Amino acid sequence: MERRSKERVGGEGVAEQEPGGGTQGLRLRREIGLWSAVSLITGSMIGSGIFMSPQRVLVYVGSPGASLLVWAACGFLATLGALCYAELSALVPESGGDYAYILRTFGSLPAFLVIYTFVLVGRPAAIAALSLSFAEYAVAPFYLGCSSLPQVAVKGVAVTGILLLLIVNCWSSRLATMLMNVCTVAKVLSLLLIVVGGAAVLAQGLGHKEVLLHAFHNTTQQAGRFGLAFYQGLWSFDGWNSLNYVMEELRNPHKNLVWALMIAIPMVTCLYILVNISYLLVLSPSEILSSDAVAVSWGKQVLGAWGWLVPVAVVLSGFGSANGAFFSGSRICYVAGREGHMPSLLSMVHAHHLTPAPALMFTTAVALILIIQGSFSAIVNLLSLIAWIIYGTTISCLLYLRVKEKHLPRSYKVPTFIPVIMLLASIFLVLVPIIDHPQMEFFYLFLFLLSGFLAYFLFIYFQCQPKCLQMATLHLQLLLEVAPTTRHAH
Repeated sequence: MERRSKERVGGEGVAEQEPGGGTQGLRLRREIGLWSAVSLITGSMIGSGIFMSPQRVLVYVGSPGASLLVWAACGFLATLGALCYAELSALVPESGGDYAYILRTFGSLPAFLVIYTFVLVGRPAAIAALSLSFAEYAVAPFYLGCSSLPQVAVKGVAVTGILLLLIVNCWSSRLATMLMNVCTVAKVLSLLLIVVGGAAVLAQGLGHKEVLLHAFHNTTQQAGRFGLAFYQGLWSFDGWNSLNYVMEELRNPHKNLVWALMIAIPMVTCLYILVNISYLLVLSPSEILSSDAVAVSWGKQVLGAWGWLVPVAVVLSGFGSANGAFFSGSRICYVAGREGHMPSLLSMVHAHHLTPAPALMFTTAVALILIIQGSFSAIVNLLSLIAWIIYGTTISCLLYLRVKEKHLPRSYKVPTFIPVIMLLASIFLVLVPIIDHPQMEFFYLFLFLLSGFLAYFLFIYFQCQPKCLQMATLHLQLLLEVAPTTRHAH
């Protein structure tokens, strides 16, 4: 497959159809303004992680002080990564995020491996993990006397939530962004409640202030455990690059992207650190380590009879994050279909609702398969390894373009030391946990990537596409009322 030249997007005004109303001119609408962009990033980042990961971060690093440093470093890394991605979005102003940048820089094979891993494992597994986490909190109040929750009920709620998100996202992109805005407000308010509650405990002279005085006692010396702690912490920041997946739907993209990043990520980082301090003030390290749901334990001690507010907040938070993952994840699937790296059906949009319905349905189907089984912690470690392999490759695109394509116009540019730091951090986060703390999930990922090479040469390089697949595409196109798309005018 030939590489296409780098393309630039011009003005903001975008029609939904070409003159004449032909179905070949369908496009996604530019409906995401600045505050919806902030909401998308914030809503994608704040999910179940901040309610579940603090315990796991503390387990790996061993001390409260080191855990707070890990959370701050995770926010710093997310900010640096977002700045690098902002420059890449100016050079390659397309939806698709990492996939689009790697495709335009390194070509077809690396881009295919990214989309192969992302579509079949990465994003559906993230949606499955988020859905299972909010389903557990939704089901828990109905089984208060039980030592464990019935998995049929949990998975039933998770499946219902995924199907509801499918309907919302297929019906209207505007409705999906409205849902994101509502859930984002709810989850930010819930985190502020935890921060204020911790401050009230401190003002009353209660809590575990001594924990902060001996903050670094028992800190681990193993680099691999710090790497796994970063995996758990960075899971809570996952979504910092979600806006890059929907660039073709962002109004005034060159201006709004940077502003949205600079508002959303520092705000979330501050909230996360303050929430962790609140946890440490209210709960002892041993109580945190023995709790599977730190936020619920915190709510019982601080809110008393109003403790039920915390599970409700976690449900809204997880649901909103799953919606953000749905919204952005379907777009990269859609872009890959448009580039020929996924079936062409996935690049089509609904003729009336102008949403990428086939891509949404495909993401839903894979997520429903993955939701049948899986450990939350194992899924997080696997997803984090996948993510930092992709992030490292994407950051290397920026460094490559700095050297080989100096003449390209840039509306935004970061200092060179920032992508260098990000690349070194990516190498650390990929190699150190594998070497120092190997797990079977890492071996399974390696085998999966090998299968990606086979799939590429079979279906992309040698173009082995059965006629029955073409017929199926035609019939599904008619059944789903979808049509091919075009890029926005340049």
